[in-house]
Amino acid sequence: MALKSRLGFGMMRLPVKNGNPTDFDYDELNRMVDTFIEAGYTYFDTSYVYHNGKSEEATRKAVVERYPRDAFTVATKFPTFSLEREDQIEPIFAEQLENLGVDYIDYYLLHNFQTVYYDGIDGKGGIVKTAYLFDHANKWKADGKIKHLGFSFHSSAKLLDRILTEHPEVEFVQIPFNYIDAESELVQAMQAYEVIRKHGKLAVFMEPVKGGGLSMVPAAVEQRLKEMNPNASIASWAIRYAGSFDGVICNLSGMSTLEQVRDNINSVQNLEPLSTDEMVQLHEVIKLYKNAGPIGADLEKYRGLTYHGAPVSAILEAYNMCQLQPDPGFADDNNYLKNTVAEEAHLDFFGELPEEKVILADGTDATDEVLKAEQWLIEHSF
Repeated sequence: MALKSRLGFGMMRLPVKNGNPTDFDYDELNRMVDTFIEAGYTYFDTSYVYHNGKSEEATRKAVVERYPRDAFTVATKFPTFSLEREDQIEPIFAEQLENLGVDYIDYYLLHNFQTVYYDGIDGKGGIVKTAYLFDHANKWKADGKIKHLGFSFHSSAKLLDRILTEHPEVEFVQIPFNYIDAESELVQAMQAYEVIRKHGKLAVFMEPVKGGGLSMVPAAVEQRLKEMNPNASIASWAIRYAGSFDGVICNLSGMSTLEQVRDNINSVQNLEPLSTDEMVQLHEVIKLYKNAGPIGADLEKYRGLTYHGAPVSAILEAYNMCQLQPDPGFADDNNYLKNTVAEEAHLDFFGELPEEKVILADGTDATDEVLKAEQWLIEHSF
């Protein structure tokens, strides 16, 4: 099974001049887009907020204004997390159409669904419900302004199952998915994927290389992967993993240089899905990866314990994984705990949390260790 059709261009790490996120290097970007399209790829993923709100405009200039409409598909996202009132919804959507310079959007997502936005901290209904966001999105689809409706998701598989039950009109869900997040207690990537497929929906995978975290791996992990195949690049294992699942529209890669575009194309054009044996070996790689962090992979002594409604093992695992990323403060893992705390205990992660103790089975007080991890995650969540 070829993986070529599964590569998507994430327009969130575009080339810029002098570090200015809104001053795009269009010479480089245009070459990147041309190389991507010439290789047979069509999916461009942007949003209302990427690059300080200028990514949609960059997509228009580099893609929409340079290619016929049937040569590409564009995906963008409504900024759910910025929404305060229902009367903001229609002006934002109209602005997005103008930003992109299109009459319709191929894949439209409600951005970053989480417990706090869907249910609210109190569980009585977040902004998605109180602003009737789905009603507006369904009307846009009925009017032909969007072709396919979906949402991106960063919360529990349990919540995802309920959302898809309550909104069967959703056609696809975008989730972080890679061989590390697949087994994560908080990210729950594999469980989320299984929920999506159970409901008969399609998936879009983002972070297949975990924001670069699976291309720049700890030394022990690199050694093990090279033992498995000395000719394969480190990142190719993550790309092959993400490409080994059915029902996936594309695997998104945020790309900043022409070299990265070429490398991604080269990586997927001739790769095959992972074999059963390779999947088993990757489970051992995951343990090596986690063991390279400050807490390690063995969290058994914390199983069954909770802190502010969240599993202690999940708190420590999330903290451990963040420390292993190229940018620890901007990793998937750091934004899930607030939703678990809201979902399980109806507590505001950023408010005053009650004092609790974490006592292990042997009587050891582990509260300080857990509190340190939680406080770090609070400081680096958004």
